[in-house]
Order: sequence, then structure tokens, then C-alpha cells
Amino acid sequence: MTTLKAQLHEDLTAAIKDRDELRSSTIRLTLSAVTSEEVAGVEKRELSDDEVQRVIAREAKKRREAAEAFDKAGRVEQAARERAEGVVLAEYLPKQLSDGELAEIVAAAVAESGASGPQAMGAVMKLVKPKVDGLAEGGRVAAAVKAALL
Repeated sequence: MTTLKAQLHEDLTAAIKDRDELRSSTIRLTLSAVTSEEVAGVEKRELSDDEVQRVIAREAKKRREAAEAFDKAGRVEQAARERAEGVVLAEYLPKQLSDGELAEIVAAAVAESGASGPQAMGAVMKLVKPKVDGLAEGGRVAAAVKAALL
């Protein structure tokens, strides 16, 4: 069992003992997503910590998008619940880069590639993506690259 997955199991047990419904249901759903990922495909396999982290990041993104949708629909309580679940999931993800740190990485990649204009976005993204993988959401990275090339 991977260490991150083991940590999720331990935290689930603790949340159940503490009768923390929000935390236990969030972790339970995340472990379900991890298990689904493990059995997807031809044969069952054990996920690495990086793969488990990607599953958690995907679940956190679902919570953010759901919160936005609930806000637009005027369902404030549901949106607050989704945001609270996102906070629980954020504990298992690496700290996200600030906008300033992301801008520095993008500026260095633009200088390294000698890119100019929006048509060079793919070349810059190719340099930036490995440096920020897991530390910044793809949409934020693309927006920063686009802003740097305009």
C-alpha cells in the first residue's frame, strides 16, 4: 500500500472515531476514487503516491467546480460544503505556487525558449509543465503563459 493511501486510511479511521462527518465522507469518497483508478484497465494495480496525489487533485478540482456551479444556482449551503471538502483534500496536496512564483517560472521559460507571440504558447508550455506539475493547476499555468506572451 502506498504511504499516501495508508495515510488516507488512517485519517479516515480517526475521522470516524471523532465523528467528523465532513472529513470522513470526503476521505471515503477519495479512497473510492483511488480504488476505482486501481481497478480501471485490464488488470488491478497498486497506485504510486504520485498517482494517488493526481487522483486527489482531480477530486479537489471537482469540488471547486461544483462549488462554483452551486453558487451560480444560488445554493449557498451546498457550495460551502463543497468548499469545505476541498479544504480537507488540500491537506493531502503539495502547497500550490503563488502567482508571483508561477510568473517567475513562466518568464524564465519564455526567455529560455526565445518565444514571442501567442503562437509560441505550446513551446513555452512544454518547458513550464514539468516544473509546475502538481504545484499549479493547468488553467492557471495556461493563463500565466498567455499573459506573458501577449
